[in-house]
Amino acid sequence: MEQKSLAQELSSTSYPGRGIVIGKTPDGKHAAIAYFIMGRSANSRNRVFVTDGDGIRTEAFDASKLEDPSLIIYAPVRVLGNKTIVTNGDQTDTIYERMDKQYTFEQSLREREFEPDAPNYTPRISGILHFENGGFNYAMSILKSNNGNPASCNRFTFAYSSPVNGEGHFIHTYMGDGNPLPSFEGEPTPVDIPNDMEEFAKLIWNNLNEENKVSLFVRYVNLENGTFETKIINKNQ
Repeated sequence: MEQKSLAQELSSTSYPGRGIVIGKTPDGKHAAIAYFIMGRSANSRNRVFVTDGDGIRTEAFDASKLEDPSLIIYAPVRVLGNKTIVTNGDQTDTIYERMDKQYTFEQSLREREFEPDAPNYTPRISGILHFENGGFNYAMSILKSNNGNPASCNRFTFAYSSPVNGEGHFIHTYMGDGNPLPSFEGEPTPVDIPNDMEEFAKLIWNNLNEENKVSLFVRYVNLENGTFETKIINKNQ
């Protein structure tokens, strides 16, 4: 599959929904992680990312306007030893708890399926990075309804060993705007990853639809020593 421009992939639709990018910088020194959220409703837009230990969580920007927290308040990023988990829902906790008991990433997600938000049945997208001996590998997952049929859950896992310098993979919840929202199709898209974290953050944030974007998390992990830098951008200030 040909590598594509992440900027073009983001700007080509007004509503990719929530998205995960995982990859490796061109110089081979850092693993790159990004997670963004968007919203069409006032409830979805009323959110910010805040740090929570080595991870992050979503929080209502204006608690007095919070309506239904069930699918919008969760921890998108958690760290378990030498593993970093990033997801678009509370399956982060499921993966963390099960992998702590020696389940695999795929086994952990067997307990979960797409979100119960008819008629969209939003896919659950998840990623995990495993760091070891100055390198890393990663996997991505999507749990989605069978063409909008909630009686059937389709499960796909994509694993990437020996990541290529300068390349990442991008998976998101929706193919674009619509009613109902069309679920993501196919495998994660190969995309370009820059060396600089600030550049990466600007690339993503500036190419997300201005009206619908809500928050962005970016992290670069130093593969030599395991230290990391994190950047959070919230539309609500």
